[in-house]
Amino acid sequence: MNLLQQVETFVSDLLKDKLSNSFTYHNLDHTKEVVKATNEILSVERVTAFEKEALLIAAWFHDTGYSKGCVKHESSSVSIATDFLLEKKQSQDLIELVAALIQATVYHHEPQNLLEKMIRDADYSHFGRSNYLETCEKLRMEWEMTMNKVYTDSEWAKENVYIMEERHQYHTHYALQNWQPVKEQNIKRIKEMIEKEAQIDGEEKKVKRAKSKKGKPDRGIDTLFRVTLNNHTRLSGIADSKANILLSVNAIIISIVLSSIIPKLDSPGNAHLILPTFVLVIFSVVSIIFAILSTRPKVTTGTFTREDIEAQKVNLLFFGNFYKMPLDEYQWAVNELMKDQDYLYNAMIKDLYYLGIVLEKKYRLLRITYNIFMIGIIVSVIAFVIAFNSVLV
Repeated sequence: MNLLQQVETFVSDLLKDKLSNSFTYHNLDHTKEVVKATNEILSVERVTAFEKEALLIAAWFHDTGYSKGCVKHESSSVSIATDFLLEKKQSQDLIELVAALIQATVYHHEPQNLLEKMIRDADYSHFGRSNYLETCEKLRMEWEMTMNKVYTDSEWAKENVYIMEERHQYHTHYALQNWQPVKEQNIKRIKEMIEKEAQIDGEEKKVKRAKSKKGKPDRGIDTLFRVTLNNHTRLSGIADSKANILLSVNAIIISIVLSSIIPKLDSPGNAHLILPTFVLVIFSVVSIIFAILSTRPKVTTGTFTREDIEAQKVNLLFFGNFYKMPLDEYQWAVNELMKDQDYLYNAMIKDLYYLGIVLEKKYRLLRITYNIFMIGIIVSVIAFVIAFNSVLV
């Protein structure tokens, strides 16, 4: 595995394990987008292999500091990158260049050379993407949750126009040619939204907002469901990883026993090893069984009736309740769900509740599995010690 592959693995694991779910924008997805954008610029800019490696490493590490909080996250990113590169015994020149490039992503920094221009353009490549409006909403949500910055739709639109027109510019030829035109289209779209909002009469705006409050969920409720669902999903992934570890370890133990110990039990001189070996294998097999039970999916019918929808008995947010249904039936059911706010919220609550039930079962079985594995190791060691002592006596 080369250095860049090691960097990718390290940063991916760090952001998955250490980064708060509140960072809905500055997360692994954003980091991958910046790395992708860096590679796009590198495809046309001439730099040395050393500079290319430093630039890509900086792109991977530039937002890792968010794992330690928002304040001076660039400096934290430099610290994390430096520690990693020192551990990998990289040159001081590489470490210093990577640090300088990460610091170049500071918001008010003016790039001093081509490499700094490249990483700044890559970091702001989302301004020149067609999905910019969706992306900036993730940043808006992140600021609300991490810095308590709350914007109205109009304030947020004006802030975006100000940043893109007054505070930002692309520097590299690639960005100016490929991202600047899309950025200008995005600015135009946002200005049209601002103008449309301004044209609404004051009284009509009040009526519209009143209807919006009745028909749309509060942002705090959205955040509650989103964060809770992310936490449930993350805990489920952790449980599956733990089960896989136990499966792998016990499978290795059984393989070693079958290949190295059992063939030697035919010898009369090894008869004392039969019982300890049997105990070790039994405990390993039982551990494997419980680990499998903790990850085994539950089979569901995958169907529902219109009567179930009208009676609000089925949860349409879980794939196991609709995977056998025709598309038109599912579309009808989801439209019915969206018409009724109480049904929608109850479906989300049920989804969270049953995810919690599944998590409790997984972790209960995992706890039993770990206990069996621990007891099995202890009992097996004791059995082997007793067996060898009996031979010595």
